[in-house]
Amino acid sequence: MEGYFRLFYIWGRRPVIPVFRKCLTSSEMFDICEKSEIMGITVLGQAGRGVRHQLHIDLLSSVFTFLRPLTMPHQGLLLFRMAPLCVLLSMLMVSCFNFCLCHKNSEFALTNPEKSSTKETERKETEEELEPKILEVFHPTHEWQALRPGQAVPAGSHVRLNLQTGAREVKLHDEDKFQTNLKGLKKGKRLDINTNTYTSQDLKNALAKFKEGAEMENSKEDQERQAKVKRLFRPIEELKKDFEELNVVIETDMQIMVRLINKFNSSSSSLEEKIAALFDLEYYVHQMDNAQDLLSFGGLQVVINGLNSTEPLVKEYAAFVLGAAFSSNPKVQVEAIEGGALQKLLVILATEQPLTTKKKALFALCSLLRHFPYAQQQFLKLGGLQVLRSLVQEKGMEVLAVRVVTLLYDLVTEKMFAEEDAELTWDMSPKRLQQYRQVHLLPSLQEQGWCEITAHLLALPEHDAREKVLQTLGALLATCRDRFHQDTQLHRTLGTLQAEYQALAALELQEGEDEGYFRELLDSIDSLLTELR
Repeated sequence: MEGYFRLFYIWGRRPVIPVFRKCLTSSEMFDICEKSEIMGITVLGQAGRGVRHQLHIDLLSSVFTFLRPLTMPHQGLLLFRMAPLCVLLSMLMVSCFNFCLCHKNSEFALTNPEKSSTKETERKETEEELEPKILEVFHPTHEWQALRPGQAVPAGSHVRLNLQTGAREVKLHDEDKFQTNLKGLKKGKRLDINTNTYTSQDLKNALAKFKEGAEMENSKEDQERQAKVKRLFRPIEELKKDFEELNVVIETDMQIMVRLINKFNSSSSSLEEKIAALFDLEYYVHQMDNAQDLLSFGGLQVVINGLNSTEPLVKEYAAFVLGAAFSSNPKVQVEAIEGGALQKLLVILATEQPLTTKKKALFALCSLLRHFPYAQQQFLKLGGLQVLRSLVQEKGMEVLAVRVVTLLYDLVTEKMFAEEDAELTWDMSPKRLQQYRQVHLLPSLQEQGWCEITAHLLALPEHDAREKVLQTLGALLATCRDRFHQDTQLHRTLGTLQAEYQALAALELQEGEDEGYFRELLDSIDSLLTELR
């Protein structure tokens, strides 16, 4: 206030010190001014600094308006007596401004009560959200049902979102295992919780228990399964011990073959025991490893020697065992040639023996010769083709004749394919190729009359036999072309078969088989006739 009065003093032409001194010495004026100043500072102090300065300027302008006449020289005396009234009016205006500022106090306050209350409300809502809510358990059925907010869905339920309504829908899963889980949840026994209401913490605990329960169930199932397996199977040591108590010994294949060979070779064994031993031995030597193990303890030579037995059954089953051991087993084939098996087999085929014995001997011979060129050379040297020719021409041996023709076809095509593969791929060893080239099978067949013998076998009634004979005639065509061309009986037989298979092929065609069995036979006959014309 003192600063304001100093400004008034400067504006006047005359000193107005008496006026101000009077105002200052007046106790009422000083009190009013002091109260106004204190009130203005208090009210305006609560507002911002810029707002306080603006209000002071507005108040100062109002005071100047009323006090300016006091500074005029020509009116100083007149208005000197009005000074107290002007000061009172100015103080009244200050009070009015203070009253207005009190009503606007809330707008300029540093702390907004409305915002504070909003924050408190949000804090309360957050605390309410953090508090566990009571969830209602939804019990689904096999039909789709709408799921309301706040409802808990049991495990295994099928939930979908309906795009038309925007609501979630729930139903039971179709599988039985989910129905079983749902029943357990409804009963409340599986998780051991109340099924009426669940809190979020209850659901967490339930899930934890559910996981632990599943692990326990899995472990129990594994233990039960292992126990079941243990009941079904026992350790080999326990079995051996039990068998020893029962006088039963567990043997390997090697031990079994040794025992069978000993029984067969024993002079104290009866004929039935020997036949039984050979029959069981044939089962084991089908395996390549077992057949090679038969060599390690001399069992193969014992069986080969059995071909010299005077008993036809012993010869038959010995040849049966040898045929199984020779099949696709080069090591055993070599040992058999060195052990004299080829000679003994040819003797059985050349002498008078039962048909079953000759069948088994021919089976062993075929197994020994296939894919073994050295054995084929020895076969030709030992007169094997003559032996087979006599066998084919013997009455009642038509079944063996077809097998012999099949063997000859296999040997001819094997040599042909071996030479072609050696020229194209060079994979075959030179020694093996040289052995095949030393097998002069086709010239030997022509010399010994196999062209005519094979052609006459075409008159056999069986379709399978005719097929194999036609294959052999095609393989021998390059060597026996002149013989076939001169054989009138062969031409008549081919013509008859052509007419027969034309009718059969027509029947197949009517049944919808374009490339049937009889059609293939007809094509073979037509091809052979075309080559012979």
